[in-house]
Amino acid sequence: MHESIAVLTITLIAVISPGPDFAMVSRNSLLLSRRAGVLTALGIGLGVWVHVAYTLLGVGLVIQQSLRLYAALKLIGALYLLWLGLKMLRAPAGEVSGPAAAAPLSDFAALRTGFLTNALNPKCTVFVVSLFLQVVQPDTPLAQRIGYGAFVSATHVAWFSLVALALSGDAVRARLLRVRHWLDRVFGGLLVGFGALLAGSALRRSGP
Repeated sequence: MHESIAVLTITLIAVISPGPDFAMVSRNSLLLSRRAGVLTALGIGLGVWVHVAYTLLGVGLVIQQSLRLYAALKLIGALYLLWLGLKMLRAPAGEVSGPAAAAPLSDFAALRTGFLTNALNPKCTVFVVSLFLQVVQPDTPLAQRIGYGAFVSATHVAWFSLVALALSGDAVRARLLRVRHWLDRVFGGLLVGFGALLAGSALRRSGP
């Protein structure tokens, strides 16, 4: 019982803390559409299963014990965030008159963006590995561990879907789309900042 409460509490705190997932859902919801935001949230939930899977398979323990491997994973995630951020920063400027002027994004592309943003997010790596190796007891049945993974994934989907719904209202989007160019710069700058911090941390860890 205490284990379940700990998993619930830690998950809720971790999910609502700001990070690349929040930035990506916010950007897609504000500048593209509610559908794009919700699909990005769903992709994030699917990405959580990558971390859960390798943790249950025992790879999470290897990552926890190997500074170089963890640094390599952080560097890969950092490069992806830098690529996304630079792509937003280089988005062409132009006057936007309404929702239809937002750059199109297919359903699969929105889902893929959310999936990769989370699957390559070292913050989620640390969270899931720590949760399963330090909070969940070694004798906890596999079915219950999978259930915890499902809860973590569902919590991500629920929270970021709420974010998408809140930010994609017509009145909010109508105002913000007028400054879409600057919003792309803001979210791009945030992702570049996250990526730069992760890259710097990864390079320090991989050093002699």
